[in-house]
Amino acid sequence: MQSWKDKDQDRGKLFSRRAALLAGGKMLLLSTLVGRMYYLQVVESDKYQKLAEDNRINLRLLAPPRGVIYDRHGEILAHNQQNYRVVVVPEQVSDVTLALDALSEVIEVQDFVRRRVMREIRRKRSFVPITVRDNLTWEEVSRIELNATSLPGMQIEVGVTRAYPFGPSVVHAAGYVAAVAENDLTGDPLLELPDMRIGRSGIERQHDQALRGTAGTSHVEVNAFGRVIRELSREEGRPGKALTLTLDMGLQSFANSRLASHESATCVCLSIPEGEILALASHPAYDPVPFGRGLTSAEWQELLHHPYGALNNKTIAGQYPPGSTFKMTVALAALESGMISPSQRFSCPGHFVFGDQKFFCHWHKYGGHGSVDMAEAIAKSCDVYFYKVALKVGIERISAMARRLGLGAPTELDIPGERSGLVPTREWKKATTGDIWHQGETVNLGIGQGYILTTPLQLAVMSARIGSGLAVKPRLTRAIGGVPVDVPLPESLGLSPQNLAVVRAGMHWVVNREGGTAFKYARIKEPGLEMAGKSGTAQVRRITQRDRDMKNTDTKKWEWKYREHALFVSYAPTHAPRYACAVVVEHGVGGSGVAGPICRDVLLEAQKRDIMRSGGVRMARAD
Repeated sequence: MQSWKDKDQDRGKLFSRRAALLAGGKMLLLSTLVGRMYYLQVVESDKYQKLAEDNRINLRLLAPPRGVIYDRHGEILAHNQQNYRVVVVPEQVSDVTLALDALSEVIEVQDFVRRRVMREIRRKRSFVPITVRDNLTWEEVSRIELNATSLPGMQIEVGVTRAYPFGPSVVHAAGYVAAVAENDLTGDPLLELPDMRIGRSGIERQHDQALRGTAGTSHVEVNAFGRVIRELSREEGRPGKALTLTLDMGLQSFANSRLASHESATCVCLSIPEGEILALASHPAYDPVPFGRGLTSAEWQELLHHPYGALNNKTIAGQYPPGSTFKMTVALAALESGMISPSQRFSCPGHFVFGDQKFFCHWHKYGGHGSVDMAEAIAKSCDVYFYKVALKVGIERISAMARRLGLGAPTELDIPGERSGLVPTREWKKATTGDIWHQGETVNLGIGQGYILTTPLQLAVMSARIGSGLAVKPRLTRAIGGVPVDVPLPESLGLSPQNLAVVRAGMHWVVNREGGTAFKYARIKEPGLEMAGKSGTAQVRRITQRDRDMKNTDTKKWEWKYREHALFVSYAPTHAPRYACAVVVEHGVGGSGVAGPICRDVLLEAQKRDIMRSGGVRMARAD
């Protein structure tokens, strides 16, 4: 039996072994820790020093200045200007609501602004400045600075905003910028900057990439919470490219002033043969600036439900029956096919009976136009003549000529939103309605009614092509970054000069000879500046037999939306066409008396401005 002394020795030995094991384990752990610390602090020191530096130094992108947009003569249409805004820093204010109350005693702070500020405060860190109001006037900035002691947490910051010196008068061409939406994000970090704005319409959207420029950079030192301590270095971004448009802002403003007396109207004026758009006016319009700061719900709803469609660029997106302005197309289709000669005469008794339908001439009250040839039929706008010609020529030849003159397809003008209009064919009718094309529809097409739809821009292009015999194509951009846009001169349409001369003679007669429908209203009396043109009055609602029986045929007395559209197309000067113009006055009723004078004034102004710039010497017609 083991004595108590032996047992005590065994317990001592066991304890010593365990102590040794524990000590060894501790030494192993300590060695591992020391080794790891050595590895991190010595072997990997460069790596972690760099990571620490990266955490301390942040690289931030700076939104570059957006490119300036000019008209053809150097007038600024869109540029950047200083924008003063007041911000609140939540951590510097004990009660944001009271701070906003104090600010509202100095400048106006609307309820929706308060709600937005409170939403942003909940989403962001307390040291991040929240914009309360921007686009402050200098007077508002002064009032805030004078009351700075009673406005804790409120600061004035200086930013950049997009400015449009001519405001609504050029918005449908130049367009506007707005904040980046979620569906605009493409992975480009520049788009995620809070002050970044991108083009939403017009030239601003068409050339957005060129106008954006290249981002700048700012190196800032931050603490562990991301608060900026100081800026270490800064490199400003490269501004976007400047754009030069073909617009003549003087003529653009003039055209807008001539449209202003009508509820809804549009005017396009372009140069021949270059196709440069000199005026692209759509009335009514809207102020582009609020889009940059962000529209309120009330502002957006007001624009969206504007009774005359202020948001709609009618020059390229408005689609109208061309009415009698289409008669030149029908005439050229007839002449080019050889089915009608210029001297061939048709009798107009004031109406035309086809099947069980009676088609009236606008001259029916006076017993019709009598016997007329092609030039006279154009000049006096004889419907019966073109009813008969259209039937003889047929839908396919008329449609083909319409497309040749620029109708029924986008002109490819360099701004988004252009609509194609519609030139009907048998195949289109069958595919769209499931019905065949009827001859009565050809009769209606002969005077630009029925299914056919055109845009004002297409009508201006049609006029330019008739006046020049060339396939004129419109454009709005003249230079990008100072480099002229290379555009080839248009090719010949391949139309017979003799046939074109007949149609031009009719258009000349319209405004320059007694009996022409616009002689009393749209004649340019200055020698050498005369214009040729054609009026059109496009029905929105047919005058029914019941209207005739009830003597309800004076459409000027009808509700505005049911009145006819007034159209006029033209070019000038007649001896050497240099400019083409088209005007549409929605529900204006009289093409000659309403739209004609606007065409006359715009073409006269264009020629006078041309003469002034060339020192009194008129420009010769381009070959």
